[in-house]
Amino acid sequence: MFFRRKIYAQLQDWKKRWDGRTALLLEGQRRVGKSTVVEKFAQEEYKSYIRIDFSNCSSEIKNLFEDVSDLDYIFLQLQLFSGKRLYERESAIIFDEVQLCPKARQAIKHLVKDHRYDYMETGSLISIKKNTQGILIPSEETRLSMYPMDFEEFLWAQGKDSICPILRQFYEKEKPVGEIHRQMMRQFRLYMLVGGMPQAVEAYLQQNNFEDVDAVKRNILDLYEDDFRKIDETGRLSAMFDAIPAQLSRNAYRYSVSNVDANLRPNNVLELIAELADSRTVLVAYHVHDPSAGMALTKDLSQFKLFLSDIGLFVTLAFKDKSFTENIIYKKLLSDKLPANLGYFFENVVAQTLAAAGNQLYYHTFPDKTGNNRYEIDFLLAKRDKVCPIEVKSSGYKRHASLDAFGKKYGQHIDRKYLIYTKDLQKDQDILCLPVYMAQFL
Repeated sequence: MFFRRKIYAQLQDWKKRWDGRTALLLEGQRRVGKSTVVEKFAQEEYKSYIRIDFSNCSSEIKNLFEDVSDLDYIFLQLQLFSGKRLYERESAIIFDEVQLCPKARQAIKHLVKDHRYDYMETGSLISIKKNTQGILIPSEETRLSMYPMDFEEFLWAQGKDSICPILRQFYEKEKPVGEIHRQMMRQFRLYMLVGGMPQAVEAYLQQNNFEDVDAVKRNILDLYEDDFRKIDETGRLSAMFDAIPAQLSRNAYRYSVSNVDANLRPNNVLELIAELADSRTVLVAYHVHDPSAGMALTKDLSQFKLFLSDIGLFVTLAFKDKSFTENIIYKKLLSDKLPANLGYFFENVVAQTLAAAGNQLYYHTFPDKTGNNRYEIDFLLAKRDKVCPIEVKSSGYKRHASLDAFGKKYGQHIDRKYLIYTKDLQKDQDILCLPVYMAQFL
């Protein structure tokens, strides 16, 4: 089943802007839909295309890229193997799972220079050392990141195309949506349960059964675990991934690596975090010491939080040790009876929403006047030469001590303050309180 995806418009922009002068590299986690959208794009936008899936192609195909001195021979072989004809400047060649054939990725430099055809690459774990060791990474690549389906794409899958444009108008006018707020929150909670992995969305639409959806998500998580074990045989990578829900549930100010493995050294931690980030399964939010427009300059690599890039997978991972029949989280979340101590689910979905919109994730903590407690700003967004602090609540509770304290301390750096919660849009003095389904507009 093909779902409408926002990334498609970016592919169109790449084709029009670059006209074959760069290859497109589409990165993203496993099972996020990269191959599907690229092949659909090739079908719709080109006269013909050839797709090479390096996860199951023959050694003869892979060996073609060991020597790229004779491109005519390579193109003839590809047409022979695929049974498809290539047309100059009207055809595309897709390198699927290109990380499994590093020499093909290296050949992009010569293929693009030849300029006969357009090239699209898809890959997971694309920057892992073993996938790039010994090859020259081509500079002739336009990189795009693909994320799980966001809330608007989830609504599109249900045929509800007009909802988000209407919601955006309420957001821009800073007006409450009124009667439909309850329906929108139910839709958003449904999105949190299903998530944005295309296979999970398809299972929900076809079966309308959360148990089937949960089974799909468990299979995807098992696939990720297999990938992690291939990258790190010690199991530390898997352990850090599995611990994300538990770490967030502690409501601590950072991910505590020592709670996962007391023997990990700082250098090892940085390497593991880089590999988790490369897998695209995880989002990293770094603590910043100076919450101003140049936050990247003061981020602390040793102090961070980890989130899953898909809220649906997060829900399943949090209760993976239980069978579905024992798991009451689906019923509680859908009926808005989620216990307060499970509010970190909302923090994860906001992190996912902000990242999918192209934002880097940063947060900030600072001590109160007594020095015994700390305030925390869940997320900080750069806007022009200022920042927008964001506090996330899992209920309609409007108390916002951290935002208030942040405003007093860093008032000159602030553009706008936001509280994201489960009630309708309203203003509370200088704070704009947004329902969680409007986080996509920030």
